[in-house]
Amino acid sequence: MTIHLAIVGIGKIVRDQHLPAVAGNADYRLVAAASRNGRVEGIENFGTIEAMLAAVPSIDAVSLCMPPQYRYTAAVQALEAGKHVFLEKPPGATLSEVEDLAARADAKGVSLFASWHSRHAPAVEAARAFLAGTRVRSMRVSWKEDVRQWHPGQDWIWQPGGLGVFDPGINALSIVTRILAQPVFATEATLEFPENRDAPIAATIRFSDADGLDLLAEFDWRQTGPQSWDIEAETGAGTMRLSGGGATLSVDGMTVHAEPEQEYPSLYRHFAALVRAGRSDVDLAPLRHVADAFMLGRREMVEAFHD
Repeated sequence: MTIHLAIVGIGKIVRDQHLPAVAGNADYRLVAAASRNGRVEGIENFGTIEAMLAAVPSIDAVSLCMPPQYRYTAAVQALEAGKHVFLEKPPGATLSEVEDLAARADAKGVSLFASWHSRHAPAVEAARAFLAGTRVRSMRVSWKEDVRQWHPGQDWIWQPGGLGVFDPGINALSIVTRILAQPVFATEATLEFPENRDAPIAATIRFSDADGLDLLAEFDWRQTGPQSWDIEAETGAGTMRLSGGGATLSVDGMTVHAEPEQEYPSLYRHFAALVRAGRSDVDLAPLRHVADAFMLGRREMVEAFHD
C-alpha cells in the first residue's frame, strides 16, 4: 500500500529534510501541502489544513511541521478526519495536549508518531548497546550552537511555547532518554532568559536517577565557531563519547561506530511501519524533562538578544 502523504508547514526543516526523505522512500506518494507562505512544486497546495483535508480525501497521513504552538489544532483536525499523523519535534507545546492527541489517535484507530529525529542518528543505538553492558558513573551533555546560524529570523522560538534553547536541547534529551537503561529526573536547573525574550537562550540542568547518577546537561545558543553536540559518559568500560549529534561513537578515544547521517529517512521508514501495523509511538520523556526544567529551574535574566 502506498501511503498518500500531505505535509503542513513548509519551512526550512521541510525543504532540508522531510521532502528529500519522502522523495527517497517508495512507501510514500506526496499528494498535497498546506502552508501560509511556502509551496511545494508539483502537488496541490493550500493555505490551511482545513482546505487541504476537504479538497484531497485520498490523503492517508499528514506530517505536521509548523511551530509547536500551533500543532495541536491541526493534529486534532487530521486525526478526526481519520488520518495518521507524524509530529515533528517537539510534538507539542505542552504534555497535556500531546497526551490528548494520543488518546484521540487510539480512539480513531490511526497512528500517531511523536518523532525524535536525533534518536535516529547513526551511532545512537550503538551507544545504547554499549551502556547496557556497563555501569554509568557520570554523564556530561554539551549542546551548544549559534542560534543565528540555525534559526535566523524565527521569532516563534522566542515566544511562549517555542522552547528557546530547548528546541535543540530536547534533541540531546531524546538521545539521553534512549541510551540510558533507567529513567533520570531533574534535580536542579538554571534557565537564562534574555531580558527581551520569553524563552531561554541557555540552560544548565542537573539530573540523577534511582542509583544517584551524576548527569549534567548544558545547553547554549550563544556558541560561535565550532558547534558542540556531544554526550560523554564515564563508565566501567571506559569513557564513551557520542559526538556530532549522535553521528560518531568513540570509547577511550577510539572510534567504534560512525555512519553517514540518515535521520529523516529512518523516521519515515519507522512511520510507514507504524501505519501498516496500526500502532502509535508517542514517547514524551524528552518533553517531560523540558517541562520539569521550567518547573524546577531558577530564572536568570541576561542581556537582550537581537537577531
